[in-house]
Order: sequence, then structure tokens, then C-alpha cells
Amino acid sequence: MADLSLSNVRKAFGALNVLHGIDLKIEDGEFVVFVGPSGCGKSTLLRAIAGLEDISGGDIRIGGEIVNHVPPAERQIAMVFQSYALYPHMDVYTNMAFGLKFAKIPKDEIDRRVRKAASILKLDAVLDRKPGALSGGQRQRVAIGRAIVRQPKAFLFDEPLSNLDAALRVNTRIEIAKLHRELGATMIYVTHDQVEAMTLADKIVVLNAGRIEQVGTPLDLYHAPANLFVAGFIGSPAMNLMEARVSAVADGNMKLSVGEQHISLPYSGAPVAPGATVTVGIRPEHWIPGDGPSVKIEGTVDLVEHLGETSIVYLRLADGQMITVRYPGDIFCTAGDRFVADAPAAAVHLFDAAGQAMLGRRSGPAYGILGQEFRAR
Repeated sequence: MADLSLSNVRKAFGALNVLHGIDLKIEDGEFVVFVGPSGCGKSTLLRAIAGLEDISGGDIRIGGEIVNHVPPAERQIAMVFQSYALYPHMDVYTNMAFGLKFAKIPKDEIDRRVRKAASILKLDAVLDRKPGALSGGQRQRVAIGRAIVRQPKAFLFDEPLSNLDAALRVNTRIEIAKLHRELGATMIYVTHDQVEAMTLADKIVVLNAGRIEQVGTPLDLYHAPANLFVAGFIGSPAMNLMEARVSAVADGNMKLSVGEQHISLPYSGAPVAPGATVTVGIRPEHWIPGDGPSVKIEGTVDLVEHLGETSIVYLRLADGQMITVRYPGDIFCTAGDRFVADAPAAAVHLFDAAGQAMLGRRSGPAYGILGQEFRAR
């Protein structure tokens, strides 16, 4: 296994710049997830690491060695694609062994590696079957097994679960997490699904328009988003982001106007001029009344979704802004009702006019949600 580092990595297709100076360090044995919307550059970055795309500038190091001009086959990495790319006329054993035979690995060593990988992935009983006789989840495991037997320095996964149905996605995701624990391998995983990112990653890299917005653990990004993009991307349902105007800053408090409503937040950051525009962020699940200072927002119920374990209320404010409130269990309100949402002031995030975090979990105090204490990391 090995660590990887990217230094000022750039990629352009003609006049179109796709990657804008990526700097990133991935430690040996880490599970790192690249996440972001379609077109953000995450797959291009993965392919650049694999050597499938030539970079336009910068350096890629694997195990401390620059590999910019090293062919993909010599980088000692293994890639698992969105499509399974299995040979339909070969059985599972032969599919997994084919690359090793091509590399002239001794027959007994090939057999040992294939059977060990099959045991890890629970494919022992289907080694004699062809891909057409397998489920989607089994085919994906065969593709992963084909990567495992190569004993690479790093595994690269390019949206490997996209072709699976919801139940298989969950099961295969669990298996990939277990695989990482068993192998202790360096893994880089690309997805547009932030739930996959949150559940699998040791470290998440949030990409947007070819640039890194933030790097951190899943809870770092959830509790302390660095900017509006990360705040709106991480979390489901997405964080409520409300436009507000600063009325005054005095005595350790910031007074804000959200439409016709007024709220006050503890504030000890840089000076902010009255009249400045900011964005207030509150996650749907954090509208839970608690002890201490709180923020109350009143609106009209547009829709209520009863999901059994939770209820999601969609509120329209007087100025037309929409917010989402998630409560545990049932809540008894209907469309047209007036509704007051109440959240601890410490649960509120604040972003300046440039979209950068001003006040939030990063510098805020601990606070309790449903009897649990959360603190900025």
C-alpha cells in the first residue's frame, strides 16, 4: 500500500480548464471519497491518478514517486469502474485470474490470490458461473475481486454502485466498507451520492467546478461547512439557507432581519457593518427546541411528509423563502397552518456575502440535539 499526493494538478481539454490546481494528500490506508455534482471534475481527477488522463500541469506522487509519465499498468493501482467490464464468456474464476495470467504470475499463486479474494467477497460458491448467471451485486463484487488479486498500492472506485438498485447499493456499500477494514488498503472512491460519501469515507474531498471546496472527515463537513456550497451539498435534506440582513452588532450579539422577522445570535467574530447581507443556515434536523438561546422562525405550512420515524414540514416564510423542518415521529399540522420552528442558537451557521462561514460549529459552543451533545471538531 502507499500514500498519494497531488500538487497543483491541472487538466485542460483545449481551452476548457477542468481541474484548477488540485493540492491533496492521501495517507496510506485512508478511504478518501471525491464527491460533488456532475461535471465537478471528480472522475477526471480519479482518471488522472490512474494515468488514464494526461495532466496539463502539476505532479502526482504514489508512494513518494512522481508518476506523471508512468503508464497506467505500471502505477500499481487497480480501478473498479461503474460498468462491471467482465468477460461474458469467462467464468468468475477466470475473470478474476485473467490479469494475473497476462502478467505471467505462477499458477499456484494465481489460485491462492483468487480463492482468498473470493472468500473475502463471499464468491466461493459462484466461481464456476459466468457473469450472465450473477446478480448485479455479485458482478460488482467480481469486478472488485479482480482488483484485489492484483495486490495494488491503491484502489480507485469510479461510481461503482450507480448501476445497482437501492437495496443492492446499501448491501454493496457495507461490503466495500468491510473490505477496507480487512485489507487496510488505500482507497479513493468517486460518487455524486453524499450519503455514500458520509458512510464510507475517512476523509471527504468536496469538489466544485474543478476546485476543492473543503477536505475533512464526514462529521467535520457536516458540523462545520467552510462555505455555502458545502453547507448545501452535505446533509439530506439539505441545510436551510435563508437570506438575512444585519441590523446591529453589539454586546456579543448580532441582530438579523429574515424578511419581516427578527432574530438574535451570539457573535464574537470580525466586525460586520449594519445593512450587510448574510446567509443564515440551519439543518432541518436541528429545529429542535432546547435550553438556552434559540432562533424562532414563523411560516405557513406548504406540505407535510409523514415518514413514520420522522415528519418533514415544508414552511413558506412571509417573504417567500422556503425552509424544511424535520421532527422525529408524527407531527400534527396540515397545509395552511401557521407554524413556528424553533432551533438552538448554537445550531445556526452564518455565511458572509462571499459565501464563507462566519459563525457556526467551527467556533460555536457545544449544544444538545435529542439528548446528545455535539461539539465543533
